[in-house]
Amino acid sequence: MRLEAWFVLVTLSLVLNIPFNGLIFGLPRQKTEEAYVTLLYGNDFLLGARVLGKSIQDTGSTKDMVALVTDGVSDYAMKLLEADGWIVTKVGLVENPNYEVRPRRLWGVYTKLRIFNMTNYKKVVYLDADTIVVRNIENMFKCGKFCAILKHSERFNAGVLVVEPSRKVFDDMISKVKTLESYTGGDQGFLDAYFSGFINARVFDPNLPQEVVNSKPVPEMERLPTIFNADVGQYMISNKWKVNESEISVLHYTIGPLKPWDWWAAWLLKPVDIWQNIRLQLPESLNGTGGGSTPYENVLIKILVLLPFCAFFFCYYRSLLQTRECFSTVYDHIRHIYFKIRYAGPHAYAGVSTSSTGNPNHQAKVPFYIGGVSVIFSFMAALAALSLALAIVPRQVTPWTGLLLMFEWAFTIFFLLFGGYLHLIYKWGKATSVQSGSPASRNSESLEYDSGKGHQRLASSCDISPWYYWLGMAFLALAAPILPCFLGFNTLLSRFASMITGVIIFASFMTFASDHLAIRSFLRGLEDRDHTRSKNRCFFL
Repeated sequence: MRLEAWFVLVTLSLVLNIPFNGLIFGLPRQKTEEAYVTLLYGNDFLLGARVLGKSIQDTGSTKDMVALVTDGVSDYAMKLLEADGWIVTKVGLVENPNYEVRPRRLWGVYTKLRIFNMTNYKKVVYLDADTIVVRNIENMFKCGKFCAILKHSERFNAGVLVVEPSRKVFDDMISKVKTLESYTGGDQGFLDAYFSGFINARVFDPNLPQEVVNSKPVPEMERLPTIFNADVGQYMISNKWKVNESEISVLHYTIGPLKPWDWWAAWLLKPVDIWQNIRLQLPESLNGTGGGSTPYENVLIKILVLLPFCAFFFCYYRSLLQTRECFSTVYDHIRHIYFKIRYAGPHAYAGVSTSSTGNPNHQAKVPFYIGGVSVIFSFMAALAALSLALAIVPRQVTPWTGLLLMFEWAFTIFFLLFGGYLHLIYKWGKATSVQSGSPASRNSESLEYDSGKGHQRLASSCDISPWYYWLGMAFLALAAPILPCFLGFNTLLSRFASMITGVIIFASFMTFASDHLAIRSFLRGLEDRDHTRSKNRCFFL
């Protein structure tokens, strides 16, 4: 009978593609009397829970790790957590009575009260999914029936708790959910009101010998030292910890919109580096999940990397189909420079690409407002490009992947928007030239190919000067977010200040570049009023 049951168990594990280790997905498999617990309401915190579990395992702990999950967590996420070593337990949602007047993010936080009902364990250490363990914390299980860290004067933080489960306490809490006022609108405020005498609790001493702990009555409440809930938010404000950094056991990333799994958080919060280092060590528990990735995310990243390049080459190839002159002009442009330097000296080339902008007749036709309008449009295009790029790039990629993807997409979108605008300005200039009936400038005649003197073909028909503007904007846009890291700034304020400085420099250069690019485009339109030659424009105008 046992042999048949074992055979069925192995067969099911193979059919369902579950890593067989004597466990079945969704069934309880308790091994110890004490456990670490976390809570997930949805897949957004999945990566955080994985990194938390890895950090606990890295300390050498062998105690159970239990993940309480609600219906918002997918089956794949639960399977991945189990593959990482978590005991996944589905629990019902405890409704927040304050959800109508409080932030939407607090809708399910009262479910945390269910840790008080985990009576199959003698004691549990609860850790939010935005925490990591950096030193062994087994001594926390010596703490009393309810332990937390006191913060903000008389209030405590519910991100790290030590609880002795009790059905009686849990039932009493549930009966008071709608009557006890929560100052936060969530579980933390409720627990603060429920354990109203917590401010008078003694401080837990983790170094007490177990014999001494056993010889005394178990205290109802104890206050955890700061080392068990080091607040990253407070560190970023003052650039120092409240305790010796070498003694810190648990890091808590408390800054709401800057969770450690968001790729942009690493560029603002220095301690996120610790979290990211653990994340990169995550094993491939399921196919494609190594380093905190997912198969879907891996495919999406490849697509996001390739699409802008495809768009760029498509646009460039389309311009080459219109005419073959641009490609040959680049080669002839180099030959032109060579012969100019060889026969006339380096100064002979100085005015080649600026003849059009220096023509007073053409300058007089440039509308006075074109520069201001172009600057405004460039800033609007930059803002739109940045917003779209942030929406496109997945939040939970690694910091460098996120930054480079955002930069690639932001610049691509900006290039398409502002490049399209410059093309319209170019057409406007050409239309103005046609309406005025003025002959093409002598300079434009010099653009035609001289079969006898190929090196004298116009270099400016494929002028490289606009490249300097585009590349300058690209470089400054990339430098702005990474500047604080290279300068060694650690505080949130100094990093913000450094980034703002970089943004101001970038904005100043973009103002200059957008003004000049628009005027150059208009003047080129004046030169190229002939329809045939209007097709012979290079990609960057």
